[in-house]
Amino acid sequence: MLYERSSRLFAEAEKVIPGGVNSPVRAFRAVGGTPIFVKEAKGAYLYDEDGNRLIDYINSWGPMILGHAYEPVVNAVIDRAKKGTSFGMPTALETEIAGLAVSMVPNIDKIRFVNSGTEACMSAIRLARGFTGRDKIIKFAGCYHGHSDSFLIQAGSGAVTFGSPNSPGVTQGTAKDTLLAAYNDLNNVAELFAANAGEIAAIIIEPVAGNMGCVPPAEGFLEGLRKLCDDNGTLLIFDEVMTGFRLAKGGAQELFNIKADIVAFGKVIGGGLPVGAFAARNEIMNYLAPLGPVYQAGTLSGNPLAMAAGLEMLKALNADAGIFQRLEEKTAYLEKGIREKLEEAGLAYTINRTGSMISVHFDAAPVTDFKSAGKGDNATFKKFFHGLLAEGSYIAPSAYETWFITDALTYEDLDETIAAIGRVSKTL
Repeated sequence: MLYERSSRLFAEAEKVIPGGVNSPVRAFRAVGGTPIFVKEAKGAYLYDEDGNRLIDYINSWGPMILGHAYEPVVNAVIDRAKKGTSFGMPTALETEIAGLAVSMVPNIDKIRFVNSGTEACMSAIRLARGFTGRDKIIKFAGCYHGHSDSFLIQAGSGAVTFGSPNSPGVTQGTAKDTLLAAYNDLNNVAELFAANAGEIAAIIIEPVAGNMGCVPPAEGFLEGLRKLCDDNGTLLIFDEVMTGFRLAKGGAQELFNIKADIVAFGKVIGGGLPVGAFAARNEIMNYLAPLGPVYQAGTLSGNPLAMAAGLEMLKALNADAGIFQRLEEKTAYLEKGIREKLEEAGLAYTINRTGSMISVHFDAAPVTDFKSAGKGDNATFKKFFHGLLAEGSYIAPSAYETWFITDALTYEDLDETIAAIGRVSKTL
């Protein structure tokens, strides 16, 4: 495939946009080469500026569960746009989608819409601190909750010390209130509670991690976190920006039968438009202004275009009894095919999957946390990525990102990708 126009567009973008992109992973720094510029998309396919068709396995990082340019969503956005794009005032749409979301997700009574997953997680942390009267939070290495200061933290000098900033612009004062734990390590979390007794407001976690590749929770891990929170008067926050409305109608809470105190959403809940939300039971949500003392606001929150798109998406997912089973079956089919091809090529690998989230790690050892994810052969992954790209399949341009499967994929599409993996694997 040729990418001459994408290369020219990237060179032009670098002159006026930092790094030529508006989000760092798009720059292809992790895999090398020049990013692909998309012209349009439909169903399971991307069409780039050079006229290439690519089978899409990231789907805008998750929300395109029913495929790109899903007609009911597109029509809803067009209809709403004709009536105005932003008001900064309440609309009936907000109440309608809120009611539907609350009916679909376990353990929530009220929901507030914001503009991104980052904003949802940031607001969830503020609410947890306000509700508990405590300052510290626990997050897990390798889990990404957006670029809010509280989340851009790396490990401290030991298991029970606070972290330090891993981005300039994040202050030490902010970092001291963020405690970093190892994913799937309950003992580590218990140590943090013991060293910070009565100070921890919340644990925030991706119930299925998607930002170190797909890393599922070990058996008993989420249950253990729930108990530690209950024992210590701490809130459990599920960041379901990726998993919400994707792994099940009610997200990870439904899939794993674990109650979270606060849930953050994004991506899917807006049908692919810029949107996020956070939700909880009444006693917590009533701490938000204007009812309570915790302030959160946004002129574009509940934007009618995003609400119209999200409403159509949630309606479709709510009405389709077979959607999550189909996604599971297609992803399992893809996993089986990938395994067969990598085995034939004699490559060391691990595949992690939960529902329609899946990732390939080029290391034979289990990948259970950020440390083990970092042991993969990234040089092999780079060749794998570019080989698949040349064959017409687009996966995440990083070994540390999950793939997302869409119901718009046909088994013929999956077979095409599996065959491509077979050819590429022989060259690695």
